[in-house]
Amino acid sequence: MTEIDIHGDVTVDQVELSDELAGGEGRATTADVAEYALWLGDDALILSQQLGAWIARAPELEEDVALGNIALDLLGHARSLLRYAGTFDGRSEDDLAYWRDEPEFRCAWLFEQPNGDFAHTIARQLAASVYQFELYSALRSSGDATLAAIAEKSVKEVDYHRDHAVQWTLRLAGGTDESRRRMVTAIDDVWPYVDELFGDEPLTDRLAESDVAPRPSSLRPGFDEVIDAVFAEADLTVPAGYVSSGGGRRGSHFSTLGYLLAEMQVLARQHPGATW
Repeated sequence: MTEIDIHGDVTVDQVELSDELAGGEGRATTADVAEYALWLGDDALILSQQLGAWIARAPELEEDVALGNIALDLLGHARSLLRYAGTFDGRSEDDLAYWRDEPEFRCAWLFEQPNGDFAHTIARQLAASVYQFELYSALRSSGDATLAAIAEKSVKEVDYHRDHAVQWTLRLAGGTDESRRRMVTAIDDVWPYVDELFGDEPLTDRLAESDVAPRPSSLRPGFDEVIDAVFAEADLTVPAGYVSSGGGRRGSHFSTLGYLLAEMQVLARQHPGATW
């Protein structure tokens, strides 16, 4: 049973999967749903942490506020998803955020890419938000009521994230020679990490068979349609060539994740059980 609390967060009162969902060869199990919620929660958590670093450092005061708000939206998504993942084994959202080590995280490499300059952050945000919009749009029809409720709330916020990234992509690509050079470089640097988002795995195959989640590959046409339209308007080209090996879904991570986790987790680990 799933409900939405008065603050808009998705809360889980009781974990329930139908017999059809939980049983049968090739069908999704409760462990599969928990692992998938962990994937998406980790994506949102790590991207939120990345964007939060721009507060008081963005090129405009308005962007301090905008990126901070996007980071808070993503943190809300992460809390809902990690809370749901934790209901399957008794861990809290804080346990999952602060007390797992690097190999236990399941975020894709795109979300782990360093902020770089502002153009790199926008390139990463463009790919991430267009992907998340396609994902949450599809998840609204999930056979798992909690995932569907989280997606219903999240897609409205990600729609704004996507528009923000598109407008900045157009602004930087169509601005000065320097801003365009930086945007082109950023796209080239970020795009090798896009393909991992759309790779089908045995887990997502089982979830798709059980009508819990879409196959990642099914989201690629919608992603490409949006990106192609934005790049055509910005006179940008989708990079071809090198594609990252990825591996974040299996616990193999980009070199920057360990440093990010050390910063994010230090207070909780130095003062276990502290509240404020």
